Amino acid sequence: METKIVLSKPLTLEGETNSDEHCETPNILQRILSLFKNMRQGSDLSCFKLPPVLNMPKSQLQCYAESIYCTASDLLSNINSGKTPLDRLVLVVAWTISTTRPLSFGVAPYNPTLGETHHVSKRNLNLLMEQVSHHPPVSALYATDHNENIDITWCHSPVSKFHGTSIETKVHGKRQLKLHNHGETYEMNSPNLLIRILPIPGTEWVGNLSIRCPETGLVAELNYMSQSFFGFGGGRRQIKGKIYDSLSKKILHKVEGHWDRTVTVKSTSNAEERVIYDAREVISGLQAPIVVNPESVWPTETAVVWGELSEAILNKDWEKAREAKKIVEERQRELLREREAKGENWTPKHFVVSYSKEEGWNCSPIKKPVPHAPIVTL
Repeated sequence: METKIVLSKPLTLEGETNSDEHCETPNILQRILSLFKNMRQGSDLSCFKLPPVLNMPKSQLQCYAESIYCTASDLLSNINSGKTPLDRLVLVVAWTISTTRPLSFGVAPYNPTLGETHHVSKRNLNLLMEQVSHHPPVSALYATDHNENIDITWCHSPVSKFHGTSIETKVHGKRQLKLHNHGETYEMNSPNLLIRILPIPGTEWVGNLSIRCPETGLVAELNYMSQSFFGFGGGRRQIKGKIYDSLSKKILHKVEGHWDRTVTVKSTSNAEERVIYDAREVISGLQAPIVVNPESVWPTETAVVWGELSEAILNKDWEKAREAKKIVEERQRELLREREAKGENWTPKHFVVSYSKEEGWNCSPIKKPVPHAPIVTL
């Protein structure tokens, strides 16, 4: 039987109006309300199962990775061009904002299976992800650019809760960007995802994001602002923040704009203002990754694990989609029963994982650097 490897288009600005890859199902709000009608406020949704008609044709693992490798302009490698620590932090801020991607209301990615992977290359950037825990869900990411001597490590543990008229996903865990040429490490968190069901359906990123460089003492603090409950006001997708020296507490730049449009920094010393991020230049016109070496694609690759389901969703064959999703879920339950019968504990193949109440989840790659992948993006 031929292995299906299905990779759908990345999330882009056009994705909100061009819905060829999203399910165009009628009464989507009614479907969502019926799913949650017996759900209590504050309920944890980590084990909640969606019908395929409410899934986008990709795993959460691919969504995380796309935010790094799917860009129309290379903000990541450009960070090294900054002449001073402050210049580089401004460039890190721009790159971090570029990882914020628009989501369509009413559809969600698949919950990754235990051990699921995603391995993709974009020129000199090689990226590897692995789902290192299923309950609770924890995703590990490691990416290396050997030309620029940059590496990225993410460890994400999303927790989604139902709040009656909305669902909020808090993305716990750590993000780290290392510029080895400059001896700098940037530590950052993630904004939260808010899905409003009533009164105005929609999705937005909200909350505080900080970027810290321990070596230089420079800090950037960004606030992803939430729209009002009834959708009034100009706060939709707005970002406000500052860049400052944590030692002197001196504010060096003010940051302002919209993450789906443009973001500027304004110097506090001379009032000079400039655009550091333009979403249309970075996350527009993006294309899906392509498979250049099918024989080398791992069986755990997300595009293989969910290939049948993704194809069915793209074809809007909902009966086939339900069957394909059931097969994946049954296979996971079967593997769990086998491990329990043998008294075995599952161990990640590509990451060392630890957890503590004080530090939360921590993931570190077993092998460095990431090898070139059989799946590439231009």
